[in-house]
Amino acid sequence: MENENFETFAIRTQTESTQFDEHSTPLYLTSSFIFQDAEDMRASFAEEKQKNLYSRFSNPNVTEFTDKIAKMEGAEAGYAFATGMAAIYSTFATLLNAGDHIVSCQSVFGSTHTLFTKYFPKWNIETTYFKAEDAENVEKHIRPNTKILYLETPTNPAIEVLDLEFFGQIAKKHNLIFIVDNCFATPYLQQPIKYGADIVVHSATKLIDGQGRVLGGVAVGREDLIREIYLFARNTGPAMSPFNAWVLSKSLETLAIRVEKHCENALKVAEFLENHTNVELVKYPFLKSHPSYEIAKKQMKLGGNIVAFEIKGGIEGGRNFLDKIKMCSLSANLGDTRTIVTHPASTTHSKLSDEERNEVGITAGLVRCSVGLENVEDIIADLKQALD
Repeated sequence: MENENFETFAIRTQTESTQFDEHSTPLYLTSSFIFQDAEDMRASFAEEKQKNLYSRFSNPNVTEFTDKIAKMEGAEAGYAFATGMAAIYSTFATLLNAGDHIVSCQSVFGSTHTLFTKYFPKWNIETTYFKAEDAENVEKHIRPNTKILYLETPTNPAIEVLDLEFFGQIAKKHNLIFIVDNCFATPYLQQPIKYGADIVVHSATKLIDGQGRVLGGVAVGREDLIREIYLFARNTGPAMSPFNAWVLSKSLETLAIRVEKHCENALKVAEFLENHTNVELVKYPFLKSHPSYEIAKKQMKLGGNIVAFEIKGGIEGGRNFLDKIKMCSLSANLGDTRTIVTHPASTTHSKLSDEERNEVGITAGLVRCSVGLENVEDIIADLKQALD
């Protein structure tokens, strides 16, 4: 199926059917697998043959899910994890040694920021942040011990868009491992490997599942790097469960059609918010007012489902807005069929100081809206009554 379209291989990439000739992949809820004889067992553990040994290492459901994501991203190989943060942590823990240095975009997911600032320094691993608006000067942060160039695009939650082609060239020039968190775009909208990324990570919990049901993460990319990540994960145990992999693999069958509708709704919501008197600023990649609109149009098929906006009244304005919401959900998740609104300064990032929040692009009145699949008029009506 090398030349087939995205939607086709998302649906048709499946495990081989069993003796029962099932049409849809069954669940393989087994902790382990058996061997025919001593030689079969020896050769399997020696990796002379490809065989499932133990579900912490591999499982047919997990392999199907990983194969789909790798194909979607144009990657050579992949490994799936219990959560998105397990994918991010395991990738860094595999590839970094004490004394190494990371250069990262400043606006990153809160837990990633915590890894960089609280945990990695314990192992003498430093991170230097650069601001999205100062991206062209990123080279000044690269040191002789810099190992990884890391970024999200669009970023969480500031919805900044970074030029993948530019960063791919910088990484190649300085021989850095280029890692991209592609969670907000999904492989349907953007494939960072085309622009030089070595590894792409996802929280599959978000748009890949798309219905707020299960947790999951995945890292795909260069075969040699994924091999090392696999060995690390095989021994530390953050593997994805077969059930979650089965759910997520089924979700991928509808990813394209779901994301198309999410993006259509999100653009309409962004345009509405841009014209509301109680909104100071709206950030959405496919709004012409977005500072990186041209970059977004170059590397993304559509603008994604996340809209960030600055509400008047700061933290109290944000809290008041949440209290007035009726239909939309108040939740820390995103990428769900249901529209979700969050006010990071008073919730997910409330434990950070003002300075730390500003460092990761979170202002007092910032609201993140994960636009769902409800009728867009109903979404807008709820936002309107809460803003009015």
